[in-house]
Amino acid sequence: MMLRIKRVPTVVSNHQKDETEETARSNGGCGKNCLRSCCIPGARLPLYAFKKLNKIDGEEDMLGIEDNEPPVAFLDSLILGEWEDRMQRGLFRYDVTACETKVIPGEYGFIAQLNEGRHLKKRPTEFRVDKVLQPFDGNKFNFTKVGQEEVLFQFEASEDGEVQFHPSAPIDVENASSVVAINVSPIEYGHVLLIPRILECLPQRIDRESFLLALYMAVEAGNPYFRLGYNSLGAFATINHLHFQAYYLAVPFPIEKAPTKKITTLKDEVIISELLNYPVRGLVFEGGYTLQNLSDTVSDACICLQENNIPCNVLISDCGKRIFLLPQCYAEKQALGEVSPELLDTQVNPAVWEISGHMVLKRRKDYDEASDENAWRLLAEVSLSDERFHEVNKLIFESVANGDSMLKESVEEKNTVTESSHRTMVARTQECLVQQ
Repeated sequence: MMLRIKRVPTVVSNHQKDETEETARSNGGCGKNCLRSCCIPGARLPLYAFKKLNKIDGEEDMLGIEDNEPPVAFLDSLILGEWEDRMQRGLFRYDVTACETKVIPGEYGFIAQLNEGRHLKKRPTEFRVDKVLQPFDGNKFNFTKVGQEEVLFQFEASEDGEVQFHPSAPIDVENASSVVAINVSPIEYGHVLLIPRILECLPQRIDRESFLLALYMAVEAGNPYFRLGYNSLGAFATINHLHFQAYYLAVPFPIEKAPTKKITTLKDEVIISELLNYPVRGLVFEGGYTLQNLSDTVSDACICLQENNIPCNVLISDCGKRIFLLPQCYAEKQALGEVSPELLDTQVNPAVWEISGHMVLKRRKDYDEASDENAWRLLAEVSLSDERFHEVNKLIFESVANGDSMLKESVEEKNTVTESSHRTMVARTQECLVQQ
């Protein structure tokens, strides 16, 4: 039996149409200035080429190349500045900056936003939630169908080791450019989509190369208030075309404040910890000799979950230095009728942002009554049980550690608890802003 839920699909592009309309459309030039073969010949977009790092802290790399002033301010000018330009041009479905937002009193300070425009005028659609890996379907909406005006820039590694910016560059069809585009139904200021190798039409599944690209975007932004997130199928991704989301919100996320318990350190110095005293059980990854060490470890953990059909969400935090991996089961419970009508009535889809503590609410009633207790009640339904979480952890550790020989410290050797307090977050913020 297939498990399905009905939900209102998120409209991420102004060219997103019902599948029936997309299928019925002729194969000729569409006239929508999209990223498919009908419109892409001769198209040009800005290109930002980032410098690859060997050290995770973003200081001078092992080759001794000095940091030069970048040709363009990546976050302030290229992401936020171009995002505001698209807002002035009327490309968004609503003005997210006018949405009411408040910090809910409580230990972690859950953030509530009233966003009534995000689900209006759309019919509920059935989504299969019991299969994390599904093949790409070109007949359904995908990001090659967005308008070029919605794309902010191409994003790729520099070929000569230096940051480069080209205001107008051809789209590399053969090497499948990665792009950053607006989300026309934004959750917050600067809400964008990172779409790796867009023309390869990859399904929504993590791979090492794409995850490293997402980490580089966090590093380039250089601001702890600009975070990236990922939702797998079955964990409230609605478009089966590989993408990450990102936006800017200048407050610490509750999940970033939660204490952690160190589980182990791998030989490449990647530290894996467990979240404590948080409504959703999850793992935290940090450290590593290089950015790629950290990226490969998290990628391998995500690939393990994918191959074992376990939905998950990922938060890339602290300028790419901390990554939260959160397996979840809410959609499965919803499909099985195990979620209370009270929670279902809120129409909250607990994806990466909600799990991280940014609660996007669609009804005035829920916003006015938002409380620490209500946030915990919802997120507790998202979390795996303690028993299931430890079963999943065992699968992950077998995947990332290749057995105990790869572990530098075992759980028995070191089992310390660290507090990611607000004070620590402030220190990290100052550090990142200095680097920026």
